[in-house]
Amino acid sequence: MDSGERAWIDRFISHLLQERRLSAHTAAAYRHDLATLAEFCARRSLKSWDVLGNSHMRTFAAAQHGGGLSPRSIQRRLSAARTFYEFLLREGHCARNPALDVRAPKPKKRLPATLDADQMGRLLAFRVDDTLSTRDKAIMELFYSSGLRLAELVGLEMGAVDLQDRTVRVLGKGSKTRIVPIGRFAIDALKKWRQERAGLVKSDVQALFVGRSGRPLSVRAVQLRVGAWGRRQGIGVHVHPHMFRHSFATHLLESSGDLRGVQELLGHANIGTTQIYTHLDFQHLATVYEAAHPRARRRQRSA
Repeated sequence: MDSGERAWIDRFISHLLQERRLSAHTAAAYRHDLATLAEFCARRSLKSWDVLGNSHMRTFAAAQHGGGLSPRSIQRRLSAARTFYEFLLREGHCARNPALDVRAPKPKKRLPATLDADQMGRLLAFRVDDTLSTRDKAIMELFYSSGLRLAELVGLEMGAVDLQDRTVRVLGKGSKTRIVPIGRFAIDALKKWRQERAGLVKSDVQALFVGRSGRPLSVRAVQLRVGAWGRRQGIGVHVHPHMFRHSFATHLLESSGDLRGVQELLGHANIGTTQIYTHLDFQHLATVYEAAHPRARRRQRSA
Protein backbone atom coordinates (compact mmCIF):
# COMPACT_ATOMS: atom_id res chain seq x y z
CA MET A 1 0.00 0.00 0.00
CA ASP A 2 1.55 3.29 -1.12
CA SER A 3 2.04 6.47 0.91
CA GLY A 4 -0.99 8.13 -0.67
CA GLU A 5 -3.30 5.46 0.69
CA ARG A 6 -1.59 5.44 4.09
CA ALA A 7 -2.12 9.22 4.23
CA TRP A 8 -5.83 8.52 4.66
CA ILE A 9 -5.05 7.20 8.12
CA ASP A 10 -3.54 10.59 9.01
CA ARG A 11 -6.63 12.37 7.70
CA PHE A 12 -8.86 10.03 9.70
CA ILE A 13 -6.88 10.65 12.91
CA SER A 14 -7.18 14.42 12.35
CA HIS A 15 -10.93 13.90 11.96
CA LEU A 16 -11.06 12.03 15.28
CA LEU A 17 -9.08 14.70 17.11
CA GLN A 18 -10.58 17.85 15.60
CA GLU A 19 -14.15 16.95 14.67
CA ARG A 20 -15.04 14.17 17.08
CA ARG A 21 -12.87 15.54 19.90
CA LEU A 22 -11.54 12.16 20.90
CA SER A 23 -8.58 11.98 23.26
CA ALA A 24 -5.03 11.67 21.99
CA HIS A 25 -4.83 8.26 23.68
CA THR A 26 -7.90 6.97 21.82
CA ALA A 27 -6.65 8.40 18.52
CA ALA A 28 -3.30 6.68 19.04
CA ALA A 29 -5.08 3.36 19.56
CA TYR A 30 -6.97 3.86 16.27
CA ARG A 31 -3.74 4.69 14.49
CA HIS A 32 -2.02 1.54 15.77
CA ASP A 33 -4.94 -0.69 14.76
CA LEU A 34 -5.16 0.81 11.27
CA ALA A 35 -1.39 0.61 10.79
CA THR A 36 -1.71 -3.12 11.50
CA LEU A 37 -4.41 -3.37 8.84
CA ALA A 38 -2.22 -1.42 6.38
CA GLU A 39 0.65 -3.85 6.95
CA PHE A 40 -1.73 -6.75 6.32
CA CYS A 41 -2.71 -5.12 3.00
CA ALA A 42 0.92 -4.52 2.01
CA ARG A 43 1.83 -8.17 2.58
CA ARG A 44 -0.99 -9.20 0.26
CA SER A 45 -0.30 -6.55 -2.40
CA LEU A 46 -3.60 -4.79 -1.76
CA LYS A 47 -2.74 -1.34 -3.08
CA SER A 48 -5.75 0.73 -2.02
CA TRP A 49 -8.41 0.77 0.67
CA ASP A 50 -11.14 0.42 -1.94
CA VAL A 51 -10.04 -3.05 -3.05
CA LEU A 52 -10.60 -4.66 0.35
CA GLY A 53 -13.63 -6.89 0.51
CA ASN A 54 -15.46 -8.75 3.24
CA SER A 55 -13.31 -11.85 2.71
CA HIS A 56 -10.14 -9.81 3.20
CA MET A 57 -11.40 -8.54 6.54
CA ARG A 58 -12.28 -12.04 7.66
CA THR A 59 -8.79 -13.18 6.70
CA PHE A 60 -7.36 -10.23 8.63
CA ALA A 61 -9.30 -11.21 11.74
CA ALA A 62 -8.24 -14.84 11.39
CA ALA A 63 -4.59 -13.85 10.95
CA GLN A 64 -4.74 -11.71 14.08
CA HIS A 65 -6.26 -14.60 16.01
CA GLY A 66 -3.62 -16.98 14.67
CA GLY A 67 -0.96 -14.54 15.87
CA GLY A 68 -2.23 -14.86 19.42
CA LEU A 69 -4.27 -11.67 19.70
CA SER A 70 -7.21 -11.94 22.07
CA PRO A 71 -10.79 -11.90 20.71
CA ARG A 72 -11.39 -8.62 22.57
CA SER A 73 -8.42 -6.96 20.87
CA ILE A 74 -9.43 -8.31 17.47
CA GLN A 75 -12.91 -6.90 17.96
CA ARG A 76 -11.36 -3.53 18.76
CA ARG A 77 -9.33 -3.61 15.52
CA LEU A 78 -12.39 -4.53 13.48
CA SER A 79 -14.31 -1.71 15.14
CA ALA A 80 -11.51 0.70 14.22
CA ALA A 81 -11.66 -0.53 10.61
CA ARG A 82 -15.44 -0.07 10.46
CA THR A 83 -15.18 3.49 11.76
CA PHE A 84 -12.30 4.23 9.36
CA TYR A 85 -14.32 2.99 6.39
CA GLU A 86 -17.30 5.08 7.46
CA PHE A 87 -14.97 8.07 7.16
CA LEU A 88 -13.70 6.90 3.75
CA LEU A 89 -17.27 6.46 2.52
CA ARG A 90 -18.14 9.96 3.67
CA GLU A 91 -15.12 11.33 1.85
CA GLY A 92 -16.03 9.43 -1.33
CA HIS A 93 -12.82 7.39 -1.32
CA CYS A 94 -14.52 4.01 -1.03
CA ALA A 95 -17.76 2.47 -2.25
CA ARG A 96 -18.37 -0.01 0.58
CA ASN A 97 -17.43 -0.87 4.15
CA PRO A 98 -15.79 -4.33 4.07
CA ALA A 99 -15.64 -4.55 7.86
CA LEU A 100 -19.40 -4.71 8.24
CA ASP A 101 -20.71 -8.03 9.57
CA VAL A 102 -17.20 -9.29 10.34
CA ARG A 103 -16.91 -10.46 13.95
CA ALA A 104 -14.03 -11.51 16.11
CA PRO A 105 -13.83 -15.09 17.41
CA LYS A 106 -15.88 -15.61 20.54
CA PRO A 107 -13.78 -15.30 23.68
CA LYS A 108 -13.34 -18.43 25.73
CA LYS A 109 -15.59 -18.64 28.73
CA ARG A 110 -13.75 -17.80 31.87
CA LEU A 111 -13.84 -20.49 34.48
CA PRO A 112 -15.68 -19.32 37.56
CA ALA A 113 -13.44 -18.37 40.48
CA THR A 114 -13.50 -20.95 43.24
CA LEU A 115 -11.87 -21.64 46.57
CA ASP A 116 -10.38 -25.06 47.20
CA ALA A 117 -11.56 -27.07 50.20
CA ASP A 118 -8.73 -25.86 52.43
CA GLN A 119 -9.38 -22.20 51.59
CA MET A 120 -13.08 -22.63 52.19
CA GLY A 121 -12.39 -24.30 55.50
CA ARG A 122 -10.15 -21.41 56.54
CA LEU A 123 -12.72 -18.84 55.45
CA LEU A 124 -15.46 -20.43 57.54
CA ALA A 125 -13.27 -21.15 60.58
CA PHE A 126 -14.01 -17.98 62.53
CA ARG A 127 -15.33 -17.66 66.05
CA VAL A 128 -18.87 -16.39 66.49
CA ASP A 129 -18.91 -13.81 69.27
CA ASP A 130 -21.74 -11.39 68.45
CA THR A 131 -25.02 -11.11 66.55
CA LEU A 132 -23.53 -10.04 63.22
CA SER A 133 -20.83 -12.69 63.16
CA THR A 134 -23.49 -15.29 64.00
CA ARG A 135 -25.57 -14.09 61.08
CA ASP A 136 -22.61 -13.96 58.70
CA LYS A 137 -21.54 -17.48 59.65
CA ALA A 138 -25.04 -18.75 58.89
CA ILE A 139 -25.09 -16.91 55.55
CA MET A 140 -21.76 -18.27 54.37
CA GLU A 141 -22.35 -21.80 55.65
CA LEU A 142 -25.69 -21.86 53.82
CA PHE A 143 -24.13 -20.47 50.65
CA TYR A 144 -21.51 -23.21 50.61
CA SER A 145 -23.78 -25.97 51.89
CA SER A 146 -26.56 -25.52 49.37
CA GLY A 147 -25.10 -23.58 46.42
CA LEU A 148 -27.61 -20.74 46.56
CA ARG A 149 -27.51 -17.67 44.37
CA LEU A 150 -27.20 -14.35 46.18
CA ALA A 151 -30.73 -13.26 45.26
CA GLU A 152 -32.09 -16.62 46.39
CA LEU A 153 -30.45 -16.33 49.79
CA VAL A 154 -31.53 -12.73 50.36
CA GLY A 155 -35.09 -13.68 49.39
CA LEU A 156 -35.37 -16.54 51.88
CA GLU A 157 -38.11 -16.32 54.48
CA MET A 158 -38.21 -18.10 57.82
CA GLY A 159 -40.62 -20.75 56.60
CA ALA A 160 -38.33 -21.75 53.71
CA VAL A 161 -35.85 -23.48 56.01
CA ASP A 162 -36.82 -26.80 57.59
CA LEU A 163 -34.17 -27.56 60.20
CA GLN A 164 -35.84 -30.83 61.13
CA ASP A 165 -35.86 -32.08 57.54
CA ARG A 166 -32.52 -30.37 56.82
CA THR A 167 -33.76 -28.74 53.63
CA VAL A 168 -34.34 -25.27 52.22
CA ARG A 169 -37.03 -24.34 49.72
CA VAL A 170 -35.54 -21.95 47.16
CA LEU A 171 -37.30 -19.68 44.68
CA GLY A 172 -34.90 -19.58 41.75
CA LYS A 173 -34.77 -18.01 38.30
CA GLY A 174 -38.01 -18.03 36.37
CA SER A 175 -39.92 -18.40 39.66
CA LYS A 176 -38.97 -22.07 39.76
CA THR A 177 -38.91 -23.66 43.19
CA ARG A 178 -36.44 -26.34 44.21
CA ILE A 179 -35.72 -28.16 47.47
CA VAL A 180 -32.04 -28.32 48.43
CA PRO A 181 -30.38 -30.20 51.31
CA ILE A 182 -28.58 -28.31 54.09
CA GLY A 183 -25.36 -29.67 55.60
CA ARG A 184 -24.80 -30.11 59.33
CA PHE A 185 -22.45 -27.12 59.71
CA ALA A 186 -25.04 -24.88 58.11
CA ILE A 187 -27.78 -26.37 60.29
CA ASP A 188 -25.81 -25.57 63.44
CA ALA A 189 -25.08 -22.03 62.22
CA LEU A 190 -28.73 -21.43 61.32
CA LYS A 191 -29.93 -22.61 64.73
CA LYS A 192 -27.65 -20.08 66.44
CA TRP A 193 -28.69 -17.33 64.06
CA ARG A 194 -32.39 -17.95 64.66
CA GLN A 195 -31.86 -17.39 68.36
CA GLU A 196 -30.04 -14.11 67.70
CA ARG A 197 -32.56 -13.02 65.08
CA ALA A 198 -35.45 -13.26 67.54
CA GLY A 199 -34.06 -10.28 69.44
CA LEU A 200 -33.81 -8.09 66.34
CA VAL A 201 -37.05 -8.36 64.41
CA LYS A 202 -40.72 -7.69 64.81
CA SER A 203 -43.18 -10.50 64.25
CA ASP A 204 -44.28 -9.21 60.82
CA VAL A 205 -40.78 -9.46 59.29
CA GLN A 206 -40.45 -12.79 57.50
CA ALA A 207 -36.97 -12.44 55.99
CA LEU A 208 -34.53 -15.03 57.31
CA PHE A 209 -31.54 -12.70 57.22
CA VAL A 210 -31.87 -9.18 58.61
CA GLY A 211 -29.61 -6.31 59.59
CA ARG A 212 -29.15 -4.49 62.89
CA SER A 213 -32.38 -2.62 62.35
CA GLY A 214 -34.37 -5.81 61.94
CA ARG A 215 -35.09 -5.07 58.28
CA PRO A 216 -34.32 -7.56 55.48
CA LEU A 217 -30.68 -7.69 54.51
CA SER A 218 -29.81 -6.17 51.11
CA VAL A 219 -27.79 -7.79 48.34
CA ARG A 220 -25.09 -5.15 48.73
CA ALA A 221 -24.82 -5.71 52.47
CA VAL A 222 -24.18 -9.43 51.93
CA GLN A 223 -21.52 -8.68 49.31
CA LEU A 224 -19.72 -6.29 51.64
CA ARG A 225 -19.83 -8.63 54.64
CA VAL A 226 -18.59 -11.64 52.65
CA GLY A 227 -15.75 -9.61 51.15
CA ALA A 228 -14.77 -8.33 54.60
CA TRP A 229 -14.60 -11.85 56.02
CA GLY A 230 -12.42 -12.96 53.11
CA ARG A 231 -9.92 -10.23 53.93
CA ARG A 232 -10.13 -10.89 57.67
CA GLN A 233 -9.47 -14.60 57.21
CA GLY A 234 -6.49 -13.96 54.93
CA ILE A 235 -7.84 -15.79 51.89
CA GLY A 236 -5.71 -13.71 49.50
CA VAL A 237 -8.36 -13.28 46.78
CA HIS A 238 -11.53 -11.22 46.57
CA VAL A 239 -14.30 -13.35 48.05
CA HIS A 240 -17.81 -12.72 46.74
CA PRO A 241 -21.13 -14.54 47.30
CA HIS A 242 -21.20 -16.33 43.95
CA MET A 243 -17.80 -17.86 44.74
CA PHE A 244 -19.55 -20.08 47.31
CA ARG A 245 -21.91 -21.38 44.62
CA HIS A 246 -19.03 -22.06 42.24
CA SER A 247 -17.06 -23.81 44.96
CA PHE A 248 -20.09 -25.85 46.03
CA ALA A 249 -20.63 -27.06 42.46
CA THR A 250 -16.96 -27.78 41.78
CA HIS A 251 -16.32 -29.68 45.00
CA LEU A 252 -19.53 -31.70 44.66
CA LEU A 253 -18.79 -32.58 41.05
CA GLU A 254 -15.20 -33.55 41.84
CA SER A 255 -16.33 -35.94 44.55
CA SER A 256 -19.43 -37.38 42.85
CA GLY A 257 -18.96 -37.01 39.10
CA ASP A 258 -22.76 -36.63 38.94
CA LEU A 259 -23.29 -33.73 36.54
CA ARG A 260 -27.06 -34.22 36.39
CA GLY A 261 -27.35 -34.20 40.17
CA VAL A 262 -25.33 -31.00 40.44
CA GLN A 263 -27.56 -29.47 37.76
CA GLU A 264 -30.64 -30.19 39.88
CA LEU A 265 -29.07 -28.78 43.03
CA LEU A 266 -28.00 -25.59 41.28
CA GLY A 267 -31.36 -25.13 39.59
CA HIS A 268 -29.93 -24.93 36.08
CA ALA A 269 -32.59 -25.35 33.39
CA ASN A 270 -29.94 -26.49 30.87
CA ILE A 271 -27.20 -28.95 31.71
CA GLY A 272 -24.91 -27.01 29.37
CA THR A 273 -24.81 -24.28 32.01
CA THR A 274 -23.62 -26.80 34.58
CA GLN A 275 -20.87 -28.11 32.31
CA ILE A 276 -18.72 -25.07 33.01
CA TYR A 277 -17.90 -26.75 36.30
CA THR A 278 -16.29 -29.73 34.59
CA HIS A 279 -12.79 -28.20 34.76
CA LEU A 280 -11.55 -31.39 36.37
CA ASP A 281 -8.48 -33.49 35.85
CA PHE A 282 -8.96 -35.48 32.63
CA GLN A 283 -8.09 -38.75 34.36
CA HIS A 284 -10.94 -38.18 36.79
CA LEU A 285 -13.32 -37.58 33.89
CA ALA A 286 -12.07 -40.71 32.14
CA THR A 287 -12.71 -42.74 35.29
CA VAL A 288 -16.26 -41.40 35.55
CA TYR A 289 -16.83 -42.18 31.87
CA GLU A 290 -15.55 -45.74 32.16
CA ALA A 291 -17.72 -46.36 35.20
CA ALA A 292 -20.91 -44.80 33.92
CA HIS A 293 -21.16 -44.77 30.12
CA PRO A 294 -23.06 -47.79 28.70
CA ARG A 295 -20.72 -48.26 25.74
CA ALA A 296 -17.68 -47.93 27.96
CA ARG A 297 -19.01 -50.69 30.24
CA ARG A 298 -19.89 -52.86 27.25
CA ARG A 299 -16.38 -52.45 25.85
CA GLN A 300 -14.89 -53.47 29.19
CA ARG A 301 -16.99 -56.63 29.33
CA SER A 302 -16.02 -57.65 25.81
CA ALA A 303 -12.33 -56.92 26.31
